[in-house]
Amino acid sequence: MNLVVGATGFLGSTICLDLAARGKPVTAMVRGGDDEAKVGRLRAAGVELIEGDLKDPASLERACQGMSAVISTASASLSRQAGDDITSVDLDGQRSLIDAAKAAGVAKFVYISFSSNMTTDGPVTAAKRVVEQHLIESGLDYTVLRCGFLMEIMVAPIVGFDYANAKAVVYGSGENALSLLSMDDVAKMVAACLDSPDASNAVVEFGGPAAVTLHEVVAAFEEVSGRPFEMQHVPEEALVAAWEGSADAVSKSINALMVDFARGDAIEMGATLATFPMEMTSVRDYAAKVLANP
Repeated sequence: MNLVVGATGFLGSTICLDLAARGKPVTAMVRGGDDEAKVGRLRAAGVELIEGDLKDPASLERACQGMSAVISTASASLSRQAGDDITSVDLDGQRSLIDAAKAAGVAKFVYISFSSNMTTDGPVTAAKRVVEQHLIESGLDYTVLRCGFLMEIMVAPIVGFDYANAKAVVYGSGENALSLLSMDDVAKMVAACLDSPDASNAVVEFGGPAAVTLHEVVAAFEEVSGRPFEMQHVPEEALVAAWEGSADAVSKSINALMVDFARGDAIEMGATLATFPMEMTSVRDYAAKVLANP
């Protein structure tokens, strides 16, 4: 049985549904207050549910019992309940989960982290690096999957990429290369990591099939939609100022990532795809998908 922690989030739910579709047994760790529609979707796909909270080590011990693998995507940076913050969830909670998995005899732990290109100082990024090291030193068979920026978040209305209305906010110069990645491909890679000895005790940098600039992303959307896009540029200096002036840990974390996004995140994927061959989602593929269902 595979336990997914962060199962009602964007990426966690995608991983749950992908594993279930592959016929792999999946348990989603959920808690009171989670979006009932999201929980219901998991249940309808045949995903089992177990209650647990990263802030409650005893619940983690119960959730890990009988599990062969744990996959963790959880973070307090985008969705939070009372008492959730970067320290309690992304740092202490993840370390408690690793300890619980070790105590329960879990055979495999897959941790979703950030690309090594994400270096701007922010509490979430700092927590990711500490948790990576804790996992590596835990004695568990681990895979640290260092993912690039997700298209479903960074090429989406939430950050000003309003493809339905042909408008795009471009961060920085728009000329720095990014290995933009689909959540669907992260889910494929997680499944591969569960089965492949090549993922044993490995740190894997994982990005999209080709590095593209934000201007090239806009051009791909223009080509697919047949419409010119109106672009608004946000200078890197403004992003740095927002990061430096952040008043709380979540804002500091998000603004740090926006600086990294503007500066680029090119990930060489040749060796990884040779080891873990898969069809990957291009920016043009993503554009066709979202424009068909705006």
